Amino acid sequence: MSQISLAQKIANFDPNALGDAAGGLFGLPFTPEEAQVVVVPVPWEVTVSYRAGTAQGPAAIREASLQVDLYDPELPEAWKLGLAMEEEDEAIAQASRELRPVAADYIGWLEAGQPARGAAKHGQVPAQITAEGQKLLQWLKAKTGALLDAGKAVAVLGGDHSTPLGYLHALAERHSEFGILQIDAHCDLRPAYEGFQYSHASIMYNALELPQVKKLVQVGIRDMCQQEADLIEHSVGRVALFGQRFMSEEKFAKKSWKKVCGKIIAQLPQKVYISFDIDGLDPKLCPGTGTPVPGGLEYEEATYLLRQIVRSGRTIIGLDLNEVAPGDTEWNGIVGARLLYQLCNWMAVSQGRLAAKGVESSAD
Repeated sequence: MSQISLAQKIANFDPNALGDAAGGLFGLPFTPEEAQVVVVPVPWEVTVSYRAGTAQGPAAIREASLQVDLYDPELPEAWKLGLAMEEEDEAIAQASRELRPVAADYIGWLEAGQPARGAAKHGQVPAQITAEGQKLLQWLKAKTGALLDAGKAVAVLGGDHSTPLGYLHALAERHSEFGILQIDAHCDLRPAYEGFQYSHASIMYNALELPQVKKLVQVGIRDMCQQEADLIEHSVGRVALFGQRFMSEEKFAKKSWKKVCGKIIAQLPQKVYISFDIDGLDPKLCPGTGTPVPGGLEYEEATYLLRQIVRSGRTIIGLDLNEVAPGDTEWNGIVGARLLYQLCNWMAVSQGRLAAKGVESSAD
């Protein structure tokens, strides 16, 4: 697509009109080839251990995005950036649909105490699921790597929280070191949870296997096991925990959210990857998510932290948004779509692709 036709698209687009269902993400007129920021949907939820539905998250966000007003007082030109979402890969979606009941039956067998009569049926399930998880990892690593090499900023949209691992591998091949900011209700530091190496509850354990990940900063955590607490304690500072208890105590002591954000950001290196599990927010904002936990961040607290990271001069090299499940209300997709818009736009600001009021360009 020529630059002239792209300019014509921008000139012809009315950002004040209703979202065009025939358009792309947020009703924008851009193709992934034209866009500067590309969202890769990964409709995968094989290892979810409580409630399913996250595989429908990308589609729900896509539909809800058509109702999002595009104006932002700090990013008035954001819609011109070029933001687009690729089509879902049907092979990935089909594999998830086929494997989910297999994994669910296996988890049920574990919860029943692994009775002998089911051993033959379930014995090979972990290896089968792990093999398919490795395929997903390699697929996403190649997909996102190609987009990065084409000069795109990339966001991965799950699915469950296991999905972005391949993207982290792609980034690790292109950056000598970076940190991860994880917003989540859970630590996700369990090794091979329930026997699944690529479990949604193991994503950060697997991420720490990458030596390029110099720091993991966890925000909003309020559910963890002893094994995870021990891992953090023995990480020699590689994992920094800002749990719900800490944030609440700061709030009760009348410490400002700005100061708390400053403490969080001080732990981050120059290059930051954001991994956002929607259950890091208060469950009233994401009631359909798989494993909701009382507490959590308000929407504006999360987006303020995002803006402060960019204002600190750090570069967001990539991001994911996961665990949005439609449930029985459109609310989940509505919140997810608005959060995705903010994440993508501020990643672009940090990379010098988009101007924001009061923010100097910090492109590499």
